[in-house]
Formats: sequence, structure tokens, C-alpha cells
Amino acid sequence: MKRTLSLIAASTLVALSFNSIAGGNHGGGHDGGGAHGHGSAESAIGQPGKAAKVTRTINVDMADTMRFTPAAISVKQGETVKFVIKNSGQVKHEFSMGTDAELKEHYETMKKFPDMEHDEPSKVSLAPGKQGEIIWQFTKAGEVKFACLYPGHYDAGMKGQVTVVKK
Repeated sequence: MKRTLSLIAASTLVALSFNSIAGGNHGGGHDGGGAHGHGSAESAIGQPGKAAKVTRTINVDMADTMRFTPAAISVKQGETVKFVIKNSGQVKHEFSMGTDAELKEHYETMKKFPDMEHDEPSKVSLAPGKQGEIIWQFTKAGEVKFACLYPGHYDAGMKGQVTVVKK
């Protein structure tokens, strides 16, 4: 039952999160294989990247001090980055990228459904001691925010930003 509620919450969140993207990008499979070149996959913060195009790897640590290290990251517009994210804490944390509005909306949902699981390409939830990765292409200059949206973590300051420098 708990898993079903988590899946319902995640489905609802995906629908809400991608509401501003024409057609959305989470129709069928989530395997990441095959033709992934939908024009609608790009959002205000960029789009899922391809491993073959990675130009840089950035290690990010999430800690129980409710901080990311580093919390400020700079990339070039068009760059594809592999984030290797490690939870060095004793509680579950997540790395979730988005605009301020997307993160705040997602945080409100997380307060209602704290056990929800994520499978969006711009988010990773990690148990204590675990490591994950996100490959992301930053297509637009500007600011991309990231945060841990588990209840209380965002309010405690567990957030950061990627500055995307124009080519």
C-alpha cells in the first residue's frame, strides 16, 4: 500500500513537474535506452545528457549538516556534466535540480508524500552511504537550482546552484 501511494504521488508529481513542457517527456519506458531525442525533453534547466557527450565529472557530497559540497557550481552553456553524488550522512538525502518554482512545488509534494521515489533524470534519492549519478546537458545560460527536498532539509538550507555561463 505504501509503495502504491508512493507511485501515485510520483506519477502526480511527474505530471505537475512537466506541465510546462509541451507534451511532457515521461510517456512510456524509463530505461533511458534507444532513441531519446525528443524535442520536448528540454526544459528551463536543460535536458538529460548522453554519457558519450560528458565533458566533465563533478563530485557532490550530501551531508547531515544539511549542506551540499560544493553548493556553487559553474558550467558552460551546452556542456554535458556527470554528477557523481554521494550521501555521506546517516539519513536519506536527494539531489534534485530545477527552477526555484519547480523545487518549491516539488518540496510541497514531498512534505505530503515523504517516502515517494524518483525516477526523473534530474533527480536522485540516496540512502545513507550510497552513491548515484546524473548526466545532464545545460542547454540554457542562467541559474539552475538544486536541493534536497526531504521534509525539513530544504528549510534547513540544503540547496545550491549551478551557474550556466553563456558560450
